[in-house]
Amino acid sequence: MQTMTFDRSMRSYRMFLGVLFLLMAFLLIAGCSPREPIKIGFVGGLSGRVADLGFSGRDGAILAIEERNATGGINGRKVRLIAVDDKQNPAQAVKVVNDLIEKGVVAIIGHMTSSMSMETVPIINKHRLVMVSPTTTTTYLSGKDDYFFRVNATTQQYAGRMAQYMANKAGYRKTAIIYDMNNKAYSESWIEIFTRQFEHEKGVVKYKQAYLSGESVSFYDVIKKVPVHEIDALILVAGAMDTAMLCQQVRKQGLDLPITAAEWAATERLIELGGQAVEGIIVNQFFDRTNKDPKYVEFRDAYQDRFGDEPGFASVNAYDAAVLILNALERQEKGKSLKETILNIKILEGVQGKVRLDNYGDADRKTFMTSIKDGQFAPLE
Repeated sequence: MQTMTFDRSMRSYRMFLGVLFLLMAFLLIAGCSPREPIKIGFVGGLSGRVADLGFSGRDGAILAIEERNATGGINGRKVRLIAVDDKQNPAQAVKVVNDLIEKGVVAIIGHMTSSMSMETVPIINKHRLVMVSPTTTTTYLSGKDDYFFRVNATTQQYAGRMAQYMANKAGYRKTAIIYDMNNKAYSESWIEIFTRQFEHEKGVVKYKQAYLSGESVSFYDVIKKVPVHEIDALILVAGAMDTAMLCQQVRKQGLDLPITAAEWAATERLIELGGQAVEGIIVNQFFDRTNKDPKYVEFRDAYQDRFGDEPGFASVNAYDAAVLILNALERQEKGKSLKETILNIKILEGVQGKVRLDNYGDADRKTFMTSIKDGQFAPLE
């Protein structure tokens, strides 16, 4: 009887050791397995008429994340970027942002246009998810205690600066404005601020014409309606593709009319598509392409090596937006939200100088006036 009891005890002991061994092996394997990557979303127009902005922004974010992963990621965890296309369409923007939330992203870089940001800010606020836009400038999102941040200034700065330059440096007094309603939140905000500042500088906006960008728009008709004999300059508030096509129509119709373009158009695609038609036009800028600061030169060289192209303003701003999120994730303390952490950062060392954030996540960033000369953006100041 004692022998049988002893045998049963030994079998139980061996079973216990076996289970313990398997458990230890499992824990060892689990401990050696790579941890789940941190997911960050990117949302912008990756198709259609504003795709140049979207791809440029996406690539800037990719570079920032790849560089961070090469140095160990965030506290030992790799970072994965999930890029989606909002197609510059409100319903699609809502869909893809909800998709990113379902996939468990900790933050979103985007949108690249003001109108799309306006559509999805209520969603990210509801889910308390930080969104950092590289290029949204509408004042309609300014001064709000929400989860929307940006790394560029608003139309208050850019449109106001353009008005001052046109009136005081270029000497224009009577203008007409053509603007794209497909980015209404940006265009209307820009025009409102420009008009107010231009009138303050003793100028007058004689004519305003809206159009809705798309395959069916007739740029010939848009330009034909402009009262060219009543103005001394034309202002275009549109993306790079549309601005290039509008400039071509101005030249085709034989109009010797000075043209200025809002910062939305200031991508390399404007020059590529516009050719001679965009020579001499004045373009507002988010950044300085001639910057010689070592930090920017290092970024530019890395971007060229990775993507084979010159970085544009969307690349620079999206890189800065990604770095802001990555720095905040690295500094985030237990019990503190990502929103709180970003607001406590206050100043981001961007690739072209400091980006200062206020208590609402709105940024201060310098503006640059340029003119297109010999197929290049040339500084005017």
